[in-house]
Amino acid sequence: MRRPRLAEFAARNKQREYFSNVKLLTFMFQLLSMGLVLLNSRQSLNVNTLVFTGLLIGLTYLSNVLVMRYTKGDNYLIIIANMLFSIGIVMLYRINPALGQRQLLFYALGIAVFYASYYFLKYTGRFWQNKTFLFLGLSVAMLLVTLVFGRTLGGATNWIGVGNVQFQPSEFTKITFAFFIAAFYANHDFFQKKLGGSLFLMGATYLLIGIFFLQGELGTAVVFFAAMICAMIAFDKSRLLLAANIGLAFAGLYLAYLLFDHIQVRFDIWLDPWADPDGKGYQILQSLFAIASGGLFGRGIGLGSPGSIPLAHSDFIFASIIEEMGIFMGIAISLLYLIVFYRGLKISLAQPNRFYKVLSLVISMMFAAQAAIVIGGVLKLIPLTGMVLPFMAHGGSSLLSSFILLGVLQYSSIEQYPEVELEDEE
Repeated sequence: MRRPRLAEFAARNKQREYFSNVKLLTFMFQLLSMGLVLLNSRQSLNVNTLVFTGLLIGLTYLSNVLVMRYTKGDNYLIIIANMLFSIGIVMLYRINPALGQRQLLFYALGIAVFYASYYFLKYTGRFWQNKTFLFLGLSVAMLLVTLVFGRTLGGATNWIGVGNVQFQPSEFTKITFAFFIAAFYANHDFFQKKLGGSLFLMGATYLLIGIFFLQGELGTAVVFFAAMICAMIAFDKSRLLLAANIGLAFAGLYLAYLLFDHIQVRFDIWLDPWADPDGKGYQILQSLFAIASGGLFGRGIGLGSPGSIPLAHSDFIFASIIEEMGIFMGIAISLLYLIVFYRGLKISLAQPNRFYKVLSLVISMMFAAQAAIVIGGVLKLIPLTGMVLPFMAHGGSSLLSSFILLGVLQYSSIEQYPEVELEDEE
């Protein structure tokens, strides 16, 4: 049953009040942090800096306003993404203003694809619910194209270059894979009768993971596996298959360790980075030194040395942030990702349409798994994977794919409101 109309209006008014407070908080953080960047890092106050700060504040404010006015559903999602983005881009601008400017351009494109995804599904959402093989075919095709024509960086073949533009197809494969799992469970009876049920899902997922292994891309393979396992826990009755998958995961990790030199290196430096402190272990050790020097409250924006950490703007942006903003900021970032996961679970539980119920769960799990893998690697809790934090690290492919997934999640939540209806398959 839908909530009474009066309760909806009350919830909407409460949301508007909360939005006003968050918009003010985000504005104050952006303004003060950019001021500290200019003051402490001794960058000159010029037209470019003023334009960058104005666009940063204006674009995030505009996105927060537009989502309330032109979309329905869980509008908390975009403000959480804007918080994460604001923290990340301030650090990027502090490290290198050119990186911050480039990331702001990708953010503008990201907001555009967020709304494009929302409205695209609003008018075509019912069309995609039985296109299981289409989504699987697109996923396989993108990975095979990358395997054949991609560039190898850091031991992984996961970049495609078109002219001067480079992107990671694996980031966009997350979208098609999430839709594939949702379409599979939306048509579960068909697959149960014709194609072995969950064995088909496992086979398709392991096919994609196998291509990732050929690329040497372990991190995204783990995210795909986590999404499949989460869906099976929620929507599959067989606990034997679940246990078998966990066993296969450990076997796959061991096999990857034996086959790929760069994965052996990542395990070795995870176990003992001090064995080669000036070589293989240098990156993770500098990360740990930066986190330790930051303490609880950080050294101050512009007062740290993030340049001493290799890939401080991408893989290790979390360590750079903690060094200058403190462990409390690191905890806050972790909690923001946890809130995204919680909101996704809440959307999934409230959604009567099975396709979008599964899709919401899978997308929220992808965000949570990627954040946990990156943060765990930076803190040396698990081996490094080469992945980046969604919405925060430098990179157009990651930012655009994350905003597309967020737009899909936004659309999946509109069942909470009576103005827009999804087809109920129950």
